[in-house]
Amino acid sequence: MARKLLNGTELVGFIKQRQAKQVRMLRQAHGIVPRLVIFKTPGAREVINTYVRMKQAYGSDILVEVDVRTVEQAELVHEIEVANHDDTVQAIVVQLPLDDPLHTEQIVATIAPEKDVDGLGPNAVFISATAEAIDWLISGYSIELRDKKIALLGRGKLVGAPLEKLWRDHGYDVTVLDRESNDIDETLLQSDVIVSATGQAAILHDENVPQHAIVVDAGTAAEDGVLVGDADPRLQARRDLIITPPKGGVGPLTVALMFDHVIRACMAKTTES
Repeated sequence: MARKLLNGTELVGFIKQRQAKQVRMLRQAHGIVPRLVIFKTPGAREVINTYVRMKQAYGSDILVEVDVRTVEQAELVHEIEVANHDDTVQAIVVQLPLDDPLHTEQIVATIAPEKDVDGLGPNAVFISATAEAIDWLISGYSIELRDKKIALLGRGKLVGAPLEKLWRDHGYDVTVLDRESNDIDETLLQSDVIVSATGQAAILHDENVPQHAIVVDAGTAAEDGVLVGDADPRLQARRDLIITPPKGGVGPLTVALMFDHVIRACMAKTTES
């Protein structure tokens, strides 16, 4: 029996068709040209630049304009404020990580809440696109979480913290594990569902992933110049697991959900008087 993959790419095709129709409607019926501005800093690694190009290509496919701006970190707050007041810009993303991550909170909080389509600011209208993508991925494969023990490995701004809130609001049994947690491996071995987003290569492996678990690898790390996930590649050979593939799992769906937020931000403009 082959393992079952949680393939986000399979779901994206259906979402993209619907989004393309919505964008055509916005352009033709309302005269709104959807426009996303992505800010990144000069020190962005190549893996980040690759991710930005993925967003540009997706936007092109559905006729959303994607404007990528490379800005020195010291100028980011000013440039975000300018975009906040630009009526031709409905959506803003700050591509993380920044050159100096210590100022991340201040910078993402500058984005106007209604334009914060990555959902990173404290008052953002939208939930984190990555957290929402994981929720959609699980739902898209008809996996019921209400009767399962869930472990979230990592409490970061992009995944762990927003997903914890989302799933606890749904009434799910969620345990969050971070650097301060004791008995991480023991907790993982008692879990039915594991979502990992630590950026620590191979933190999930045969010894701490139980039989028949559902594994969502939302982590990325660079190892010898190659992008790798939180899950040891050898887990892909286990036939008992339901698991995201090394490529095409959460990432493509995150991009799709972020563009869903762009479209919703544009649709909000159609109801303004």
